Amino acid sequence: MQLFLMRHGEAGYLAHSDRERVLTETGRYHTSQMSNWLARTVTEFDLVLVSPYLRAQQSWQEVSKHFPEPRKWLVLDELVPSGDPSTAADLTLAYAEQYKADKVLVIAHMPLLGYMVSELVAGTEPPLFATSGLTLIDKHCEQASLVWQHNPHTVS
Repeated sequence: MQLFLMRHGEAGYLAHSDRERVLTETGRYHTSQMSNWLARTVTEFDLVLVSPYLRAQQSWQEVSKHFPEPRKWLVLDELVPSGDPSTAADLTLAYAEQYKADKVLVIAHMPLLGYMVSELVAGTEPPLFATSGLTLIDKHCEQASLVWQHNPHTVS
């Protein structure tokens, strides 16, 4: 399974709550840029899991313009900034198994994503994710490896 973990795009701070923060124009642009870059190597996703926060939902809207409709996509309340990384990783793998997904995209937040990488790839320190940043984890059976990590400033 290829597991793509993506941080939402840059969001503004003028909102009634953290949950309601919206993407900035730069956030939309960088998310679109990363999606365009990713579409050169990935043709589709079998499963997409997205945080319920508005900026993650808007990031998925930008990403979805570059890919066909996934077989399944779900909003998971566990994919919030303060979510439990072990639970989030376990749910991601369980849904991937349930839907027989080979290519899975998760759109969520820091610090959750960094800690999810540590949960999924043994011995890996939690990496930082830039906004719109992407990490690929290749997982086969019990073995998982971090393949790459990119952000809008490292791709063209």
